[in-house]
Amino acid sequence: MELALFCTKVNILILVLALCSPCKFIQSPMDFGSSDFLHTRNTAASLDFGRLVFNSPSAVLKPRSPKDISLLLTFLSASSFGEVTVAARGAGHSIHGQAQALDGIVIEMDSIPSDIYIHKKGDDEAGFSHADISGGALWIELLEESLKVGLAPRSWTDYLYLSIGGTLSHGGVSGQTFKYGPQISNVLQLDVVTGKGELMTCSPTKNSELFYAVLGGLGQFGIITRARILLQDAPQKVRWARAFYDDFDTFTRDQELLLSMPDLVDYLEGFIVPNQLSLLGTSIAFPAHLGFVPEFHKVYYCIEFAVHDFQAKGTNAEQVVEKITKQMSHIPSLMYSVEVSYFDFLNRVRIEEMSLRSRGLWEVPHPWLNMFVPRSGIKDFKDLLLENISPEEFEGPILVYPLLRDKWDANTSAVLPDAPAEQVVYIVGVLRSATPASCPARCLDDILRRNRRIVEAASAPRIGAKQYLPRHPSPLHWPDHFGRRWNRFTARKSLFDPLSLLAPGQGIFTRTHASTV
Repeated sequence: MELALFCTKVNILILVLALCSPCKFIQSPMDFGSSDFLHTRNTAASLDFGRLVFNSPSAVLKPRSPKDISLLLTFLSASSFGEVTVAARGAGHSIHGQAQALDGIVIEMDSIPSDIYIHKKGDDEAGFSHADISGGALWIELLEESLKVGLAPRSWTDYLYLSIGGTLSHGGVSGQTFKYGPQISNVLQLDVVTGKGELMTCSPTKNSELFYAVLGGLGQFGIITRARILLQDAPQKVRWARAFYDDFDTFTRDQELLLSMPDLVDYLEGFIVPNQLSLLGTSIAFPAHLGFVPEFHKVYYCIEFAVHDFQAKGTNAEQVVEKITKQMSHIPSLMYSVEVSYFDFLNRVRIEEMSLRSRGLWEVPHPWLNMFVPRSGIKDFKDLLLENISPEEFEGPILVYPLLRDKWDANTSAVLPDAPAEQVVYIVGVLRSATPASCPARCLDDILRRNRRIVEAASAPRIGAKQYLPRHPSPLHWPDHFGRRWNRFTARKSLFDPLSLLAPGQGIFTRTHASTV
């Protein structure tokens, strides 16, 4: 009876919105009375990159403008549809169903036209070169358009086929973060539809509480429909370098050496190399033969850095790389550098994606784990990680590289480890793939259990790590995740999404009926 009543409400909701709005509202072609069919449905809205969680919505909204989203959320906020939740879906690159809405409504953000407007410094009153772009557009689209006028965003993610609104709802980190901060530190203005249906423009000086809440807010306060992204001059070429190590302390010491050279280094990452497969996989896009024949009875480490080459300004990036490497302590002769175009460097993961797709290894489960680790705990975390994986069988990259705390705005909702005295924080990304042929369901369950053990041990005071792109088994874990910022987070939730309509896949809050608020 309750299920039938709920389905009737959803049908009425869809009908009302279809009559009131020019947007395309699609009810899912499913039998609400069949729970088996509900659990086994496999459409785009119930699928993400992780391929670990499959929550089917009752309907999918394809809005033609932000006003359509505002109409939906305004209607839900003022109605008795107490069961319905809403999730915004960008590129679908979530790992644990964060952009899904079980029996709710998924909004496909890419249906809003991705108009991009580039403004060069001095063209308007802003005083900065910037781009105005739809929240559902992809970073690769912004790169292609901005390069036409010699500009580009300052901060990136490694993979560019992600939505603008999606990464800004989490943080957005890559090798430029140590220098320019995460993507959420390079935003000038946002257009947001709050959980109450209000369509608001916000910035550090206008509706600032909403602005900072949404940045890194995990989709809990509003849906980003447009963003103003800071741009800078783009180089023509990049000198891309890699150096190898067989000692973790030397590896991290050299990473922190490069961290102290922001005037010379423009990009800094690193990764653990546990086996030959890992070495080959992370070198697909690197356009040079690595004359490295490692002895894989031990684990190796690699520092990857880059220097921008503004050829018109007479810079010599190769000489800069030589100056840097003379101060490093890598394995003798295991240092490589190549020159590539700026576009190809930023889009390097796409090459790896195409290789994996050609072998049927892209659309497989991805039990990823990402964590921020204080500098004081990074060696213990490395040991913990290697105790919980099989280095010989691991498939995928393991990223390890440092960031600087003061490049993150504490007003945003993003969470770093509670160690304010430590300026250096490491990001660790355990980006493994679980191909069904080599890792069946039981193996995948084991990986997820190991990931949970790592999270629990690393979150304890001895290491003091925090999850990035977090996933917790129950709402009871979120206060610990946010720590001293939990009260601010819940206050912002009450202000901008009091009914907890938004982002149910995060598992932070429970949907509230209007009559109880």
